[in-house]
Amino acid sequence: MNRVVEAAENVFLVNGSAVNWILLRDGTDLTLVDGGYPGDVDDVEASIRTIGRRPEDVRAILVTHAHADHLGAVNPFHARYGTPAYFDPVEVAHAHRDYLEQLTPPTLLANIWRPRVLPWAVHILRNGATKPVAAPHAEPFPSPLDLPGAPVPVPTHGHTSGHTAFHLPSVGAVITGDALVTGHPLSPTTGPQLLPAMFAHTSRADLLAALTPLESLDANLVLPGHGPLHHGPIADAVASVRATG
Repeated sequence: MNRVVEAAENVFLVNGSAVNWILLRDGTDLTLVDGGYPGDVDDVEASIRTIGRRPEDVRAILVTHAHADHLGAVNPFHARYGTPAYFDPVEVAHAHRDYLEQLTPPTLLANIWRPRVLPWAVHILRNGATKPVAAPHAEPFPSPLDLPGAPVPVPTHGHTSGHTAFHLPSVGAVITGDALVTGHPLSPTTGPQLLPAMFAHTSRADLLAALTPLESLDANLVLPGHGPLHHGPIADAVASVRATG
């Protein structure tokens, strides 16, 4: 069951069963940020109806990065409603699957003995984690990016080569994707953190460096790709992550 939280006026964080997505509403129009797993498509549509809109009202999908748990609605929405999907220019080739920076089956199997990994793996496999999600229609952000909610891309290249956060200046919020999360089924703690190391394709130093563009944002509300809504200055959230070493 999804939990739809109005984090700020017309800004909704949807906690799916294993990943979040965000809805930005402006009158009758919406921006969808991220799209869940392939098995979440019906839930994405249901969350849109929960806030009184229709899937057809989504003007575009913004994607923080091209992992399977964020691409689920991208192809179905394009096929059903003609919805475009926009990415950081560096991430477009990843969305096209010209290359892949994602947890691989061998890495998953090597970690299956760890606490909480097996039930999580079973859940995501049932939710379509291995289904093809290449998005050949993926495009780089248009300039200017004029979408409901007025999201502003913030490059946070690290979790993937073209990972992007989105600042929402009008409400003092930032959508952090997987660059900074506040929880995960594999994590024993909640609060600002990096994802578990098994998800990293680069070094911890690079992951921490990717957070630097977030520190100067005027934002007191963090909408992560995984975990609950977080209240507090984004600079403090980043400092908390850095303090863990």
